[in-house]
Amino acid sequence: MKIEEQLKKALEASRKLNLVDGETVKSVLLDLAKEARANCDFILSENKKDLERMGVADSKYDRLKLTKERIDGIASDIENVAGLPSPVGRVLMETERPNGMKITKVTVPFGVIGIIYEARPNVTFDVFVLCLKSGNACVLKGGSDAIDSNSAIVSVIQKVLKKWDIDENTVTLLPAGREETHEMLHAHGYIDLIIPRGSQGLIDFVRENARIPVIETGAGICHTYFDKFGDLNKGAEIIFNAKTRRPSVCNALDCLVIHESRLAELPQLTEKLATEKVIIYADEFAFSKLKEKYPEELLFPATEESFGTEFLSLKMAVKTVDCIYDAIGHINKYGSKHSEAIISEDRERIEKFRKMVDAAAVYSNASTAFTDGAQFGLGAEIGISTQKLHARGPMALEELTSYKWIVEGDGQVRPK
Repeated sequence: MKIEEQLKKALEASRKLNLVDGETVKSVLLDLAKEARANCDFILSENKKDLERMGVADSKYDRLKLTKERIDGIASDIENVAGLPSPVGRVLMETERPNGMKITKVTVPFGVIGIIYEARPNVTFDVFVLCLKSGNACVLKGGSDAIDSNSAIVSVIQKVLKKWDIDENTVTLLPAGREETHEMLHAHGYIDLIIPRGSQGLIDFVRENARIPVIETGAGICHTYFDKFGDLNKGAEIIFNAKTRRPSVCNALDCLVIHESRLAELPQLTEKLATEKVIIYADEFAFSKLKEKYPEELLFPATEESFGTEFLSLKMAVKTVDCIYDAIGHINKYGSKHSEAIISEDRERIEKFRKMVDAAAVYSNASTAFTDGAQFGLGAEIGISTQKLHARGPMALEELTSYKWIVEGDGQVRPK
């Protein structure tokens, strides 16, 4: 089937969704959670095919990998989203004009949402679930490295849609080719919004080539600033968690910024990282404190390229600053406006950091690993927006709606 024909069918499906009631949507999602668990072995067998084509050393391997535990977690997230109130049809404003006309501003679906993403098969579930709950059809363009996993997941979704007599084109998986990407980015009139999820290179390519609106998500160059008044024990645990919990995801720590007055404690802050074989690229001041304290084979001098890099692996940089303003300046220069943290017991300095750091999520005394739709109580997420128009941070149901004005009259005409 030609791409244009697939897009036409997705558009038709999106219009039919306007007539599907909220209780039916909830039932479909609960059924999908059940089917995800029931089809676990099938999904894992297809995922294995993808994994066999990718080297274990590849930074995307962990993102690509599905397990029984991860599928069960995905199913639980689906159930959570099913239980959330529908974001569609909410009255945002209501007024009656002097001429008797009643004007109501209500939330509505975008229509068709296109997602371009790399080796993240869980995204296939997440996107469909959030789109269906918010009344949107979705067009998916995954990478060739996850084609078998994505195809298996979409087949399970479409089986459930068919069972509930909902157009199976509500979810469309495009072939994993360059030509399909080009057509998707130029699908004006068929796709209302494009959301790229993946590397900075992918995001830049989509932004520069799309002819339809784009929301940038995904790239996370995350910092944690250990302040002059930071608690050592809290700091060590937060840094370890932010770096090692899942190093291949966008909320993982990439650069530790440390106040020069706390350099003597840097070996204690990083000691636990060595147990996970984290490679550190340290500036000259940090390097001198870590030399002979941190494993030699894991410690290297930092270069300019060490800063502003999303490592997506067990690697991180260390930057020394002499004041909180230098820390904020470094973060604003090298960050990607994703997630940034300060470790400090000084409330005034925390407040200063919150106000001056430009990021979608700003933490104090907590790990950036929490930047996630489910962790924020949103059920799941379609991505982490790092821009400022329309949506910022974890994008969930509310961010997948627009609004329209409903005007009720009784013969009113506007005078000349």
